[in-house]
Amino acid sequence: MAKTISEINEKIKKGKAVVLTAEEMTEFVRKKGVPQAAKEIDVVTTGTFGPMCSSGMYINLGHSKPKIKLGGGSCYLNEVPAYCGFAAVDIYLGCSQVPDSDPRNTIHPGEFRYGGGHVIEDFVAGKDIKLSAKTYGTDCYPRKQLETFINIKDVNEAVLFNLRNAYQNYNVAVNLSEKVIYTYMGVLKPKIGNANYCSAGQLSPLLNDPLYKIVGIGTKIFLGGGQGFVSFQGTQHNPNVERGLNGVPKVPAGTLAVIGDLKQMSAKWLRGTSMLGYGPTLTVGIGIPIPVLDEEIARYTSVGDEEIFAPIVDYSDVYPNAKDGTLGSVSYKELKSGSIKIEGRKVPTASLSSYYKAREIAGILKNWIEKGEFLLTEKVADLPGPNRD
Repeated sequence: MAKTISEINEKIKKGKAVVLTAEEMTEFVRKKGVPQAAKEIDVVTTGTFGPMCSSGMYINLGHSKPKIKLGGGSCYLNEVPAYCGFAAVDIYLGCSQVPDSDPRNTIHPGEFRYGGGHVIEDFVAGKDIKLSAKTYGTDCYPRKQLETFINIKDVNEAVLFNLRNAYQNYNVAVNLSEKVIYTYMGVLKPKIGNANYCSAGQLSPLLNDPLYKIVGIGTKIFLGGGQGFVSFQGTQHNPNVERGLNGVPKVPAGTLAVIGDLKQMSAKWLRGTSMLGYGPTLTVGIGIPIPVLDEEIARYTSVGDEEIFAPIVDYSDVYPNAKDGTLGSVSYKELKSGSIKIEGRKVPTASLSSYYKAREIAGILKNWIEKGEFLLTEKVADLPGPNRD
């Protein structure tokens, strides 16, 4: 018999809900089967912790005396440009932004030691952030220049708003060229000298809900150490891709736009990150609870690394020039073994995301639910799904 989210929430409130991490669910199903899992398990928790470039924060600074209108002017946080085209004192900072003084890749490969992601980490850690702004004056907002320090404790609102996070599967990046290349997938050695990937595999949120039966707009999640929500499908959300018989996509597919109160979050789960030769970004921690409503969901949440396959893509030519073609596919079990075979050669692998941290996130979320500190939400709208607008 199918369960409902309301019924599971009642069990959570009474401390009677049975919660497993996705890793634990895989083992449970192997031992006892899908029907028993659907009957016994109420919630499966997932997690991922990796670089997610389409991330940022918006802040309402509050008004200075006299008041200033930042819209139409320029604004910097720790010398990193923020966008201030909204209104008087609303600003947005993207994690990939760099200071004007950064040499970027003029000295190649650029180090990108400090950027938007690092400002976000410092801000959520409670550090004072230097604000510099110049603008034109108006009768109602006469001030034209402002230099001060802001702190997350003092601003009116501080919100993490990420346009594309938690990618559902992703490429394995290799380099077929004769030289080292520097990419958002890390440093890639020539002649397929290494292979980099970026996913928690069996713990990754959308790989445990491959057809978006559970996760949708309004789903409450673990975000950056606090509680947030899925606000929309993420940019580049592409559900209509080739999938296995288990529904898991064989290539990059779904993405999530997420939002949450930055004041609840922790610098432990929002880390400014420098990608050599590419730029700054933000490493984000996300975890999503999957209520086990029926056998179908139980089967999806029992997916193992050996059942999830990612495409091997050349980042020296095929990817940058938007060409078709891969060098095959490989399971996450193989990737996590430390090496894979490509064209008959043994190639070392490395992950840009942390499986250790993903496991920790799933465990924290499990603990919150078991303690009754986190209730599940019903999605208010579906994400676009396979062959569904």
